[in-house]
Amino acid sequence: MSVKPKAGPAPSQGPIATIAASIRRERERAGLSLSELAKRASIAKSTLSQLEAAIGNPSVETLWALGVALGVTVSRLIDPPRAAVQVIRAGEGPVAYSDQANYAATLLASCPPGARRDIYRLRVEPGAPRLSKPHMPGTMEHLVLSSGRALVGPVEAPVELWPGDYMTYPGDAPHLFEALEPGTTAVIVMEHV
Repeated sequence: MSVKPKAGPAPSQGPIATIAASIRRERERAGLSLSELAKRASIAKSTLSQLEAAIGNPSVETLWALGVALGVTVSRLIDPPRAAVQVIRAGEGPVAYSDQANYAATLLASCPPGARRDIYRLRVEPGAPRLSKPHMPGTMEHLVLSSGRALVGPVEAPVELWPGDYMTYPGDAPHLFEALEPGTTAVIVMEHV
């Protein structure tokens, strides 16, 4: 999954720069070296070094691995501080793309201090399913399918969903999202303990 910078601001002010600064901040907060964080996240040290230098586009899988290794939510790595009143229009917001599937997750709201949830809008097309490794222990996912049709949930027992269907499942176990129709969209709330 790659983070797609918006047209307009210089790269140093875009989402990649935000991610770079956030990874470095969280790594230093945790007291980890580049080597140790790369090892814990099962990514190459050179990849991590490039990410901290705002070079390249991290996949959603890489961001999840870093979040788990750092003990923080992915939103803490990709979401800049926000104003008290905010509107995110359709097609706007920081988007991360999967390397595995035609899957895009737009962060709508991240977990403010004291809260334990992040909200994403998903846009997924038929093809390979998006397989997710376990997130931080205690994570639950709440999903409402907005359009299309999808197979969602634990890898061993996914459920077919239709527009308007709601599902919750453990995010700290392997899970998947597979679009069964073009134009499949959903809203997902990730609840963290």
